[in-house]
Amino acid sequence: MSLRYTKDHEWVKVEDGVAVVGITDHAQQQLGDVVFVDLPNVGDTHDLGEEIAVIESVKAASDIYMPLSGEVIEVNEDLTDKPSLVNSDALGAGWIFKIALSAYQEEEKQLLKEEDYNALIA
Repeated sequence: MSLRYTKDHEWVKVEDGVAVVGITDHAQQQLGDVVFVDLPNVGDTHDLGEEIAVIESVKAASDIYMPLSGEVIEVNEDLTDKPSLVNSDALGAGWIFKIALSAYQEEEKQLLKEEDYNALIA
């Protein structure tokens, strides 16, 4: 599946009931140089829209929200030592966490397709 997006500037890639989540390239550009990522706790369960993590840059701190309900099953430990991965590869190596989805069928319609996200940020 291709990437989907939230109005809060997270991207989501869903495969086999697991979602990989990060922030969009647009969001990282707005933040500037990322200096710290407060990762969520593996094993925690969150609902759609809940605040789950924080990204800090030289400009500001920004909350990350759950794009879909589920349990955090993995976090990107590389961001602990290299938070700049969010800037250099927001849609790849800069991913933030993975979740095992609990209500994807009901919540999928909340996500934006690329063209809709691009219209949002235009």
